[in-house]
Amino acid sequence: MNKIISIFALILTLGMTSQVSAQFDPGPGCIVDSNGDCLPNTILGALPFLRIVPDAAAGSMGDTGIATDNGTNAIHFNTSKLPFASKERGLAFTYTPWLSNIGLTDVYLIYLSGYMKIDDRQSFGGAIRFFSLGDINFTDLQGMITGEGKPREWEVALGYTTKLANNFSAGLSAKYMLSDLATGQMVNGIDITTATSFAADLSFTYNDRVQVGLYDSRLRIGAAISNIGSKVTYTRNSTRDFIPTNLGIGAALEMDFDEYNTITFALDINKLMIPTPISPSIFDEDGNPIQNPEFDENENGIADYREKGLFSGILGSFGDAPGGIGEEFQEISYSVGVEYWYDRQFAVRAGYYFEHPLKGDRQFLTVGAGLKYNVFGFDISYLVPTSNTQNPLDNTLRFTLLFDFEVFQSESI
Repeated sequence: MNKIISIFALILTLGMTSQVSAQFDPGPGCIVDSNGDCLPNTILGALPFLRIVPDAAAGSMGDTGIATDNGTNAIHFNTSKLPFASKERGLAFTYTPWLSNIGLTDVYLIYLSGYMKIDDRQSFGGAIRFFSLGDINFTDLQGMITGEGKPREWEVALGYTTKLANNFSAGLSAKYMLSDLATGQMVNGIDITTATSFAADLSFTYNDRVQVGLYDSRLRIGAAISNIGSKVTYTRNSTRDFIPTNLGIGAALEMDFDEYNTITFALDINKLMIPTPISPSIFDEDGNPIQNPEFDENENGIADYREKGLFSGILGSFGDAPGGIGEEFQEISYSVGVEYWYDRQFAVRAGYYFEHPLKGDRQFLTVGAGLKYNVFGFDISYLVPTSNTQNPLDNTLRFTLLFDFEVFQSESI
């Protein structure tokens, strides 16, 4: 058990060390301009709504959730942790305002999720995600209105998990995604269609009791590859874009100080497993811009990184950054969170999320609270940005309503 605690401490130390070094030392691993300064090179993919964290509890802990005790929304983070959830079943409804900081009221995310343990070893869960982008007017290049639309995106997911050993489980989820952003419209003579995709998640969890000093504790370590699915397109041409396949590794340590006081520390590390963009131009030895020969080797007018196959793009994502290994490490994001429960009735939470300035620059603090009363539970989170990059969730409250079925079971006994 002491070795396991040491591993958790090492993961936390390496994560925070990498975060600090990435933040203050961009190093040579990057695309540079004519002055030798690093340029942003954010990874781009289709269906980005799949990466929105749909849970107020996780949202108040820096978006951590791969290894925390959160069964109701486990299918988003890590389906395999369901057999180790503290409750036998659960249901949750989450409402997330989007861009509310600029006054929009019709852009939001709704997430309905739940799970049930079949027996001591098997569990299954499901979720429905709905993302509304409001009501918009479509215009042409001259600014003339060409129609009205209600862009919408959906995800339906089902997951199953089983214990492979008393302390180890594996999970598999299947999902269907639909993105209807501008169906029926035409851009430069090209018809816009609905994008659809099928995908799967594969996840693993280790869960065991440990002793930390005088306190009984629980250690969870999880790993998940999510959104392994077909590429999508919004037109009828053959060029398709990757959906946000992601590798996440997380650890959580839950410590029981006594029967009333519990605290959990969590760390998540994530990396998108889709190709890194390649610049169409580079600079020669004299600092003059020239065409990048690796951008479009077959000269068909389409960037080669967009034409990669599904698995070649996923597997190659660990070594395709133009800036080399230094840029690959910049593509890792870090989340840390802490949660305190009193008598399992009231919780306070806080967290921090870091993404490298050249890879999106999302950096923010989160705080929140949770309350459980009889049948219902309620979580709330608030995001405070710490970088100059605007976040759609800046100064936004997220809400999750949880329903506890075990109350009825205890009353019927």
